[in-house]
Amino acid sequence: MHVFLTGASGYIGSSVLRALLAHGHEVTAIVRSDQKAQAVRDAGGQAFVEDVTDTEVVERLLHESDGAVHTASAPEVDPDFVATVIRAYSGTPKPFVHTGGIFTFGNSTDISEQSPIDPPELTSWRTPNEATLRASDVRTTIVAPGIVYGRGAGIPSMFVGDGEQPVPLVGDGSQRWTTVHVDDLGALYALALHRGEQEGYVVAATGDNPTVREVAEAGAHGSPVVAESVDASRERLGAAYADALLLHQEASGAHARSAFGWDPTRPTLVEDLASGSYVR
Repeated sequence: MHVFLTGASGYIGSSVLRALLAHGHEVTAIVRSDQKAQAVRDAGGQAFVEDVTDTEVVERLLHESDGAVHTASAPEVDPDFVATVIRAYSGTPKPFVHTGGIFTFGNSTDISEQSPIDPPELTSWRTPNEATLRASDVRTTIVAPGIVYGRGAGIPSMFVGDGEQPVPLVGDGSQRWTTVHVDDLGALYALALHRGEQEGYVVAATGDNPTVREVAEAGAHGSPVVAESVDASRERLGAAYADALLLHQEASGAHARSAFGWDPTRPTLVEDLASGSYVR
């Protein structure tokens, strides 16, 4: 399959690129610089240097592809990008995989694909774009990743300590995060593309839901772990970001396993942080 990929040089997109190439697909990525283009070529893909907001170029690349994966999701990108995908893929069998997020489902101890939509301010911009896609006839799967970690990066790196300076929690750290390793996530994107169904959401979560305190204690490496008030977290991180990280979320990812054949195998978030693979 010839796949059009956005965000190929990013954290999630680079993992998706590796997974698609490992499955034998031909990948054309749209990137913003020659340096990023070279990284895509070094990985084995083809690269086109242009901005993802250029709808004329995007539509041409969509028409030239057999399917597409969008990981460069952003408030300033998605409205026009989604409209272009619908224009190019409507009435065709071409599959499209879109990037959502677990925050979309708000506070929940049992998040599934049928959970109500209740996003925090930080990600509320996703809702109308995803609703537009779901209402179209494009064969769309919206991957909603949990907190992504692995390869020494991701949100959990905020808890990596140096053995001396305090590591602040977000709030008291009792809230749970639903998690997914970036390499397991890339594999799920590839499976979603192969499935090629009008799927709606698929929750990308391994079933490992540690508390934020457990995450911080694994990454602190001897630094003291310090709770803070909600107001202090909102002041330190910004209200919108803190409110998202304060959500209590748990998910099993059962649908991804049963319907897609997904088999996440990477270490848990706590194991990954404790291994020392993150450096402050």
